[in-house]
Amino acid sequence: MNQRMIYMTAGSQSEAERIAQTLVVEHLAACVNVFPSVLSVYRWKGQVESATEVVLIAKTRADLVERLTERVLSLHSYECPCVVSLSLDGGNPAFLSWIATETGSTGL
Repeated sequence: MNQRMIYMTAGSQSEAERIAQTLVVEHLAACVNVFPSVLSVYRWKGQVESATEVVLIAKTRADLVERLTERVLSLHSYECPCVVSLSLDGGNPAFLSWIATETGSTGL
C-alpha cells in the first residue's frame, strides 16, 4: 500500500488546526483528524512531565511523508514534535484511492 497515517501531537487546538489546514491546503494530506485534549505523560530532559496536548492524524501517501514531516516541523512550536508515519496494509479501496487523488496521485 502506498498510503500512510501520520500521528502527530500539538500543544494547542489553534496550533493543531493551523497545521491541519496547511497540510490539506498544500495537498500534503487528504484529511487530518484533530482530537482535542489528550493527557500526555512523557520524559523530557531527564524529568517526567505531563501536559494536555492535541492529537492529529493525517492521511497521506508514502512518498509525501518526508515533505509533510518537514512542513510540520516548520509550523510547530515544539523543540522535538512527534511526527510518526504508520503504514497502512489494507482498508476500503475507495477511501485509499481518495487519499491518492486528494494528494495529487491517481494510483494506489
